[in-house]
Amino acid sequence: MHPKLLEFDFFGLGPVAMHTYGLLLAIAFLAGIWTTSRNARKEGISPDSVWNLGLVILFAALVGSKVLLLVSDFSHYAENPRDIFSLSTLRSMGVYYGGLILALAAAAWYMRRRKLPAWRLADCAAPGIAIGQAIGRIGCLSAGCCYGAPTDRPWGIRFTDPYTAENMGTPLNIPLHPTQLYESAGTLLLFGYLMWRRSRPHRTGQVMLEYLGIYAVLRFGIEFFRADDRGEVLHGLLSTSQFIAVLMLLAAVALSFYIRRGGAAARA
Repeated sequence: MHPKLLEFDFFGLGPVAMHTYGLLLAIAFLAGIWTTSRNARKEGISPDSVWNLGLVILFAALVGSKVLLLVSDFSHYAENPRDIFSLSTLRSMGVYYGGLILALAAAAWYMRRRKLPAWRLADCAAPGIAIGQAIGRIGCLSAGCCYGAPTDRPWGIRFTDPYTAENMGTPLNIPLHPTQLYESAGTLLLFGYLMWRRSRPHRTGQVMLEYLGIYAVLRFGIEFFRADDRGEVLHGLLSTSQFIAVLMLLAAVALSFYIRRGGAAARA
């Protein structure tokens, strides 16, 4: 792949690289916030409040993803504390669920403080989260992180750039499952579904809960094809993300039953 878009000398101070992953992550964030603000405007919610909320979510997501990365691989970082501040750790996307959980918590706090309609805004944000993921996972592919297990399938991909192996530990010249593309395609389809779902009658909060439930199933399945360090729970029965996906699915189903029984207003 192409982990670097370009590299140049910065006024004689040394080489500076523009990484493909960083650019695509920025595009993913902008696409997600733009989609959310567009949906919010249709709901009569100020787009400015969405962009302000987006900055809170961005910071929380970056912190949360890195924290869960450290927790899921605690034994390694406990033995090698210097790796916490290594380039590979700083450049890593981290664990998505860590970012999602902290971002949801930060968003709830911000919306409560600003007296914004939390569940209505969550429904506006669900498609934005999905399209951001679809773009962001292409960035993962370019960087070589979140790589898949070896495969003999014809669609296996090979990483060849030593820079990728050095920074992400990605195996080189071996056909791997393109797990980044699996998730990108899955979340792109999920984006389309959620945009359609918003246009159909639903209860407030239902769109976000459907995102959480469907993504949990998608992520649980993709984890079986991943080969990077995923962390383990229940004596290796599940990866960290699979365990969180199970909890997320159960929570989404429980809350869906609640709002369908009259806990939230129906929307045309």
